[in-house]
Amino acid sequence: MSDSEGDSRRPPSPLGALNTDDNAFPEDTFRILVATDNHIGYNERDPIRGQDSINTFREILQLAVKHDVDFILLAGDLFHENRPSRDTLYQTLALLREYTLGDRPIQIELLSDPQEGKAAGFSFPAVNYEDPNLNVSIPVFSIHGNHDDPQGAGPQGALCALDMLSVSGLINYMGKFDLPIDDAEAQNTGIAIKPVLLRKGNSKLALYGVGNVKDQRMHFELRSNRVRMFMPKDKNKWFNILLLHQNRVPHGPQQSVPEGMFDNSLDLVIWGHEHDCRISPEIVAGKRYRICQPGSSVATSLGEGESIEKCVALLEVQDKEYRMTPIPLRTVRPFVVDDVCLEVAAEKEGFDLGDKMAITKFLKKKVEQLIVRANEQWDERNAKAVAEGETELPRMLPLIRLKVDTTGVSEMSNPVRFGQEFQGRLANPRDVLVFHRAKRSNKSGGKVTTDEPELSIDDPSLTTAEKLARVRVHTLVHEYLAAQEMQLLGEAGMSDAIELFVDKDDTHAIESHVQVALKALMKGVQKKGRRVRRGRPGGYR
Repeated sequence: MSDSEGDSRRPPSPLGALNTDDNAFPEDTFRILVATDNHIGYNERDPIRGQDSINTFREILQLAVKHDVDFILLAGDLFHENRPSRDTLYQTLALLREYTLGDRPIQIELLSDPQEGKAAGFSFPAVNYEDPNLNVSIPVFSIHGNHDDPQGAGPQGALCALDMLSVSGLINYMGKFDLPIDDAEAQNTGIAIKPVLLRKGNSKLALYGVGNVKDQRMHFELRSNRVRMFMPKDKNKWFNILLLHQNRVPHGPQQSVPEGMFDNSLDLVIWGHEHDCRISPEIVAGKRYRICQPGSSVATSLGEGESIEKCVALLEVQDKEYRMTPIPLRTVRPFVVDDVCLEVAAEKEGFDLGDKMAITKFLKKKVEQLIVRANEQWDERNAKAVAEGETELPRMLPLIRLKVDTTGVSEMSNPVRFGQEFQGRLANPRDVLVFHRAKRSNKSGGKVTTDEPELSIDDPSLTTAEKLARVRVHTLVHEYLAAQEMQLLGEAGMSDAIELFVDKDDTHAIESHVQVALKALMKGVQKKGRRVRRGRPGGYR
């Protein structure tokens, strides 16, 4: 996305600059509830945590009603699975129907084409509140993420769960576009982003959505200036918001999307995929827009970023000014993470690293302390809410993660057996402990690098189970295909198809890829044949 304007234009005013008293200019102020990475259906078979994601999604919809928002904006990964279970779909549909349909009048006017992005072959519009047969009270606009991205190659094209919600009239699915499958076509085709244009009073808002694309591809398209944003002619009079769902933290070469590569006409970027809650808009060097990262509404990875208090955001926009207010989520299970080095602890506490019982006793003491901390967090959050007039919620079992550096320890107890003593007191007793060892340097000094806890799968100190836990599917696929002589089916495409088959249960992924590859091959053969016939009078047999 190239900058079409210089940096001399006044950037939008963030955080508190907006005059939005309860009765001040309500007809000109957009009120938007922003959330992302709801991961509905995560761990749904767990008897303790199975309803966490759906309960928090219910709370988010209730907050939208409470704060009288004009619409809800979701930045991807509404579902945790590419093919949500019937139970997950049922509950999601029921909640959307319960909280987003009704007689409340819609205050926002759609200025873009309501037919843009509608289901092919059907007459109903793409934006649900423009359909006279539906009674929508709170519109929901959403892009897809990497967990709920479109799959398949049927007559309707690639589809995802959001397509189902869209044709049912409960969600407005935006940011979907078809990427070319053929490599030759891809060289001439970029990513086209068409906005949803809205007006409320004298304020005008443009929403640009980009559903998840592989980071390497998105990085290439941005670097090559092939991401085309169809902006209004008077774009400087609009408040321009971009929703995307990509890696923000680099995970390797071109394994993320740089923050500063977007069009400078944007005012705000809402970034999905990253689970750390960083709602306050952050400055981007050399750019006028800022980035808001709402984070996830349910803890999935149990990493340190997930332990930050989870919130959604109330975004208020008036003309070119805005305010972003975090709203803490009360139904999120308390989560505390900590780490301990047994070598340091043994020296400080005076126990022997060879005494497995003493180590277990020490770790149990640490977990007990973390449980107390988590319960204190819950009580403090509850007390604050009750003081503000909210209903008190029953205490939830906490999530605890203790990362243990076992460097210098020859034998450790089974972490699953360790957690059995905390049944009924923890939500995750089976994986409360995570063992790792510091990577030892090959330098002559033999020093321990404590900031590199992850070991290679080739490390002889790892058990077979630990090695298997660290292997990623795409790595195995790449190594296997690299050893084959793939002359008809390209390695990249075949690797992607196998990943879809394994990770997203797409049973037709490999078959579809083979058919596409064969079709492309035959197309190339036919073109070559026509060229040969043109070069030989009378043709050939």
